[in-house]
Parts: sequence; structure tokens; C-alpha cells
Amino acid sequence: MVGDMLAVLILLLVSVPLLELYVIAQVAGGLGVGQTILLLLVVSVVGAWMVRRSGVGVLNQIRTRLERGELPGNELADGVLILLAGALMLTPGFLTDAVGLLLLFPPTRIVVRSVLVRRCSKRITVVGGSGAPGRPGGHRRSGPTLDTDSYRTDMDD
Repeated sequence: MVGDMLAVLILLLVSVPLLELYVIAQVAGGLGVGQTILLLLVVSVVGAWMVRRSGVGVLNQIRTRLERGELPGNELADGVLILLAGALMLTPGFLTDAVGLLLLFPPTRIVVRSVLVRRCSKRITVVGGSGAPGRPGGHRRSGPTLDTDSYRTDMDD
């Protein structure tokens, strides 16, 4: 399994830059070198702006879910995908920019997220329950106990 993943990674590390160079050369042949470079820069700047905008939105969603006492599972997966999109958008090339843009659009990101969560959930085991002592899955700590109901701080001292 690890060998297969390593082979795929090596294949991607070799083939993606070669494909990017081919596409850039084709675009430069049609538009010209200067306009191609300008287009790559514009796409990177627009992509960085979109990543920032999407990232702030996801951070706000994470904060809202945490304030309600809920786990922000989908939002965290979205954050990872937006981070990946940002890395792809900053990588020079039209193919990586296209994949990055697809990850930034919520409908596409939802599909990728569902596939990602489905694949990862098969490999992750959740252990524990509420985490409260005395409950299933709870953790007891050794050491002194502080009774917070009877603890008081004098502000006059």
C-alpha cells in the first residue's frame, strides 16, 4: 500500500511539471510569452484573493460551530481543501490553477470533501465518548481535585 502511494507520488512529481510546461508552451505559442506570464500572474493573484476570502469564511464557520459546542468536521475538511487550493494556485501553471479553482468553488469542494471524508473514515477509529470523568470514554486524572463549586476568589485582597 505504501509502495503504491509512493509510486503515484513520484509519477505526479514528474508528470505534473512536464504537463504544465507543455500547456504553458502551447499558450505562449498562441498568446505570446509576455501575455502568458501576465496571465499566470493574474490568475495567481486572483486565486490568492479567492483563497483568502474562502478561508476567512470557513474560519468563521468553524468558530460558529465551536461556540455552539459542535465539532466542525466538514469545515475542517473544507479548510484543508482550501489550503491545498491555495498551494495549487500559487504554483505556476494552468493545470494546477484549474484544479485549485475547482477546489475553491463550494459545489466542487463538497464533492471532493465527501470523497475525502469517506476514504479517511475507513482508516480512522474514534475512541472515547464524551470525555467526562465517570462516563464511558471519559478520562480520570490523578492528582489533586479542585471543587469549582466551592472555590471563590476574593477581589479585595
